[in-house]
Amino acid sequence: MSRYRESHCRLCRVEKVKLFLKGHKCVTDKCPVERRLYPPGEHGTRRRRVLGYGLQLREKQKLKRYYGMSEKQFRLFFERAERKRGIKGDNLLSMLERRLDNVIYLVGFSHSRSHARQLITHGHFRINDWKVNVPSYIVNKGDNILFKDKSAKHEELKAIVNSNKNKTVPGWIDVDWEKMHAKILDFPTREDVTFPVEEHLVVELYSK
Repeated sequence: MSRYRESHCRLCRVEKVKLFLKGHKCVTDKCPVERRLYPPGEHGTRRRRVLGYGLQLREKQKLKRYYGMSEKQFRLFFERAERKRGIKGDNLLSMLERRLDNVIYLVGFSHSRSHARQLITHGHFRINDWKVNVPSYIVNKGDNILFKDKSAKHEELKAIVNSNKNKTVPGWIDVDWEKMHAKILDFPTREDVTFPVEEHLVVELYSK
């Protein structure tokens, strides 16, 4: 899969919102979005009126970049959400929230979603006693997520977990900080998604 190798902070400035791609840097004064909330480039400070297709595209790009997905991956997720019963936009957000790399980040077992993907592909996590090394794996209600025995004793990983003990965890996930264990209590709802996105614009874009 192709990887984005340029500045991640540049993506946040393009979307004019924090995408939390750089871990702790995103919550400090060093975050470029705090200092320069306008697009990068020579003409970044010019006012641009975005309407219609442009708005839909920006919402899709923002959501795709927030979860760290390629265009092909994102399109596949939308098609799966489209086949489910219910509201398409809500189905899409629920599936994106339940991606394993996103869950690992939400519970504080990694610095960022990209860091979570690295840990997952290196085989540090188990789900219900099964080794899972696919970041896009979608967790289900009742799943137990834990570090494998060797990883749970790794000092660097233990330090990451300890530094995030005060992190606010969504209500649909329960975390045991001492055992470095997380359990999926329920499926996330639209209200659980705090990222500012108008998902109906994404649905409109793909429904053309």
